[in-house]
Amino acid sequence: MLTAIVLIDAETSRIPEVAQEVANIDGVSEVFSVTGKTDLVAIVRVPEHEQLAGVVSDTVNKVPGVQNTETLIAFRAFSKADLEQAFALGLDD
Repeated sequence: MLTAIVLIDAETSRIPEVAQEVANIDGVSEVFSVTGKTDLVAIVRVPEHEQLAGVVSDTVNKVPGVQNTETLIAFRAFSKADLEQAFALGLDD
C-alpha cells in the first residue's frame, strides 16, 4: 500500500467545501484543515503509483477551489507502539 500526504492550497472562501469534496474521493482516507503555509492535508492510500497519479492529478487538482498541491510520498510509517518496541529490544533483565 502506498501512502501519500497531499498538501492542498485552496481558495479561502471554499476551504470547507474543498475539504469535503476531497474527502469523498476514492483513495483519500482523511482530510485535515491545518495552520501554516497550506490549508488542507489529505492522506491518500492506494495500492499502486498509477492510482496515486489518478487520485491527485486527475481528481484532487480538479476540485473547484484547489489552487495548488504538493504531494509527499511516505517511505516508512512509525507509530508509538513501533518505537516503544524498538527501544525495548535487548533491555530484558
